Amino acid sequence: MDGNISGEESDSLGWSSDDELETQKLPPSSSATLIIPGGEASIASGEASSSTGPSNSKLINHFIGMGFSEKLVVKAIEQDGEGNTDSILEYLLTYSALENCPQELEDSPQAEPQVESDNRSSDYDESFLDDLSDTDSCTQNKENINSLSDKEKKMLFLADMGYTKEEASIAIDRCGPDCSVVVLTDFISAARMSRDADADLGELSEEEKPRLNNLYKQKKRKCLDYRLWERKKQKGYERKFQSEDDEPIRLPNPMVGFGAPGEPCPVIQRTLPEAAVGPPYFYYENVALAPKGVWSTISRFLYDIEPEFVDSKYFCATARKRGYIHNLPIQDRYPLLPQPPLTISEALPLTKKWWPSWDTRTKLNCIQTCVGSARLTDRIRKALEDWTGDPPLSVQKYVLDECRKWNLVWVGRNKVAPLEPDEVEMLLGFPRNHTRGGGISRTDRYKSLGNSFQVDTVAYHLSVLKEMFPSGISLLSLFSGIGGAEVALHRLGIPLKNVVAVEISETNRNIVRSWWEQTNQKGTLIDIADVQQLNGDRLEQLIHSFGGFDLIIGGSPCNNLAGSNRVSRDGLEGKESALFYDYFRILDLVKCIMGRNQ
Repeated sequence: MDGNISGEESDSLGWSSDDELETQKLPPSSSATLIIPGGEASIASGEASSSTGPSNSKLINHFIGMGFSEKLVVKAIEQDGEGNTDSILEYLLTYSALENCPQELEDSPQAEPQVESDNRSSDYDESFLDDLSDTDSCTQNKENINSLSDKEKKMLFLADMGYTKEEASIAIDRCGPDCSVVVLTDFISAARMSRDADADLGELSEEEKPRLNNLYKQKKRKCLDYRLWERKKQKGYERKFQSEDDEPIRLPNPMVGFGAPGEPCPVIQRTLPEAAVGPPYFYYENVALAPKGVWSTISRFLYDIEPEFVDSKYFCATARKRGYIHNLPIQDRYPLLPQPPLTISEALPLTKKWWPSWDTRTKLNCIQTCVGSARLTDRIRKALEDWTGDPPLSVQKYVLDECRKWNLVWVGRNKVAPLEPDEVEMLLGFPRNHTRGGGISRTDRYKSLGNSFQVDTVAYHLSVLKEMFPSGISLLSLFSGIGGAEVALHRLGIPLKNVVAVEISETNRNIVRSWWEQTNQKGTLIDIADVQQLNGDRLEQLIHSFGGFDLIIGGSPCNNLAGSNRVSRDGLEGKESALFYDYFRILDLVKCIMGRNQ
């Protein structure tokens, strides 16, 4: 939703939307105006107000957080570019070692008195490196450091951090000369923990040692699991920084992924990376039209599997462009039966009587979390009543633009209306009244449905599981919403033995619980409110109870990815969409725990 719609002119309900970019194809503004105290600044879209743009501001903050000055970080990025974080770090380490040179000059009797200044201050006009250029001793130090090998430079930096030469040398030998300083410090810290624990054990009695030794091993393993996860996440970030200039992923046309019912199926042979091969199987979904680089990052974290992009208009009467990354087989898929209607007239036959010939739509646009207002439909009625026959092209264009934007359908002469919640349920493949009743408002119904799976699309992908799990499946459903995955598996005839549904909305949890009871499910349903509460201990307990999970499925929030979000479209760094990293964290923990138990 645009943030500039307000007051009496508002044509929509007042909550944020997760709809797709195609629902709001507004021409981008050529300039943006920023109001600040005491003045106004106008920034052209093709210009940058600073050499430090939003893409490298995160990189700058990353190195500032490591203790380097902002001025020096900017200088390093200007020299080496944003693509190679290792090169930037080497540059920063090299010149940080020269910081003592100005101090030596201050201690000299011939030195001029100097005023200390903060390198982050706007009054600091000269570059730190420029200050060094007239100092012979600093030049000599620079030459000496540049002549060092990579191992010697890392040992020097670790020594400056307070680690001993022996610790630094052992860490580099064990971890390899090409590993980052972060990995080396992790190794040294783990080694110190081990030594401390061994020393503590030496002071205990023989009876206490075995019990505490086992306890320590458990704690150490959990610590190392966490460190492994943090390291994987850090590597993902580093690869992301190095790939900032990657081209956006080009969406296929037609967007049928590895095939859709009734569409020509290309012969595709895909080979999964060894680390991605199931079981457990996993299935991740999010909006296809995400900001640049988002799907590349998601793919890198999910074992470098290429996304499968699918538009649900090939499965039902409404478009829904989504990307899916999974390790499921792609052969022998089959659709749900009976197959849903594929056009508006088939899905909503009562609209045919009133549908004008100049409205050529046969498919609806992406279902949103909000609908057009009564004020908007009234304006459209008044605009059409001024004409006895077909309205002029300008009026037709206005009406069609609003109908496409808000998925309005014809319900009478010159009358359009938004879809009813029951109609949205049908279009998305849910049973009738799935979200109705139980104290759930119309507003909540639209919001919950707008954020859900399109069941027929997901079921087509999951259909390969039926022969694998004839006696039932154990499912970990992350960001489960109103139970799209559960409904899809149920409609496929796959028994739900155990389901752990993680969903923060109490409204959505109540919807899933009600559906579970009404469909007489025989398995076990466990609700968890917050995905961040699902830690290693809880997962080990659940895996021990169920014997493991067969499928981990979910789609993290798209609030900061969707094209309509003009306010906080921050990609995976946004507050909500950053929860993708919890999906990966949990998936990785499940794979590690189940692999260890085999």
